[in-house]
Amino acid sequence: MPNCFLGLGSNMGDRWGYLSRACDKISQCCGTIVANSSVYETASWGNEDQSLFLNQVILIETTLSPKDLLSRCKEIELQEGRTRLVKWGDRTLDIDVLLYDDLVMDDGDLTLPHPHIQLRNFVLVPLAEIAPDLEHPVLHKPIKTLLSEAKDTLMVSKAVL
Repeated sequence: MPNCFLGLGSNMGDRWGYLSRACDKISQCCGTIVANSSVYETASWGNEDQSLFLNQVILIETTLSPKDLLSRCKEIELQEGRTRLVKWGDRTLDIDVLLYDDLVMDDGDLTLPHPHIQLRNFVLVPLAEIAPDLEHPVLHKPIKTLLSEAKDTLMVSKAVL
């Protein structure tokens, strides 16, 4: 069964609740959650004039194809009130498909691995927590090495409930 890493984020309203409900819904309709990172409070990346995010990475086993997984994740975002008005704008919930086994693909709707993993500490820190030795299928470096080489200086710290 394929292993998939998903990145979860929220910077609006009940951020903890959105992440918790996302995990519940993912386990109901996408696959079994095998591991989850701590939750991290992070500065906004790409559009830095926003509220702080809560971010987390989870590992799931799924029988879904990559496109079906993406579709279900987008459905969960919509159920949780996600709107897409501004690129990298505020959001109730964001779910990114980061890695799907070692699959490499780009079909316009979905790029795997996610093209910005190596640039974003809000992804690398939680990903390195649960899979430090996982090799990026394009860059051929372990996640912990990508984290040590990252130039991102935005704040990432473990969140406290």
